[in-house]
Amino acid sequence: MSKTILITGASSGFGLLLANSLHQQGFNVIGTSRNPEKLQAAVPFTVLALDITDENSIKEFTNQLFVTINQLDVLVNNAGYMLTGLAEETSTEVGKLQFETNFWGTVNLTNALLPYFRKQKFGQIITVSSMMGLVSLPMKPIYAASKHALEGFFKSLRFEVSQFNIKVSMIQPMWAKTSLGANMISVNGDIIEYRQFKEQTNKYIKNSIAEGDEPALIVNKIIKVINAKNPKFRNIVGKMAGMVLFLNNHAYSMFEKAIHKSVKTAM
Repeated sequence: MSKTILITGASSGFGLLLANSLHQQGFNVIGTSRNPEKLQAAVPFTVLALDITDENSIKEFTNQLFVTINQLDVLVNNAGYMLTGLAEETSTEVGKLQFETNFWGTVNLTNALLPYFRKQKFGQIITVSSMMGLVSLPMKPIYAASKHALEGFFKSLRFEVSQFNIKVSMIQPMWAKTSLGANMISVNGDIIEYRQFKEQTNKYIKNSIAEGDEPALIVNKIIKVINAKNPKFRNIVGKMAGMVLFLNNHAYSMFEKAIHKSVKTAM
């Protein structure tokens, strides 16, 4: 019997690519979108309405989901966006919106589905995070903080739900050529002393995305985790991901110097 897999944020990027790939492999795929009617006409898998920043939407979605299906095997938390901007120029209001989606939206949906997983006595929760949940870069302070928060939450959850045969994993990609970069939300600010640094950093980010991994690499990693008998918690993926994490953890001064150099020499 094919697994039923729920993927949030299936309208673009990793979510759309993953949903199409899993559908082609014979899985029963359900994607979510804020505008399901528009997406449903263009994709072969089922699409349901969900706004993860709205707790009422989550409740309505959960009720509808279990009218549509009898069993959920895998939840892939993928919905989110990237906020870019200097720490000093990012308002509390804008920062809270980033957390409402990336952190609280993901947490609230996961918690809404956990009773069903517990009742089944099995399930799998996979969260598409970022290497910036493990390291951090300039002009990504709130985005990185939201991903660090997810890392802490799901580490704890993995301990709690293992008794119910619920498996919890994180996917942490490096830069990739997806719509995440194109859909970044930038903070408006103009502190004069930062102008040159911002220009250089924006070029560095643009270059990193352009030279990033093909999305298929990340999609294949997610599918590998779905098929694994005993999936690991942390699953980093991408060019130089292992080296970046090693430097961040064991030679941080070298990591800092490398980032400073990359920003200053960005063309």
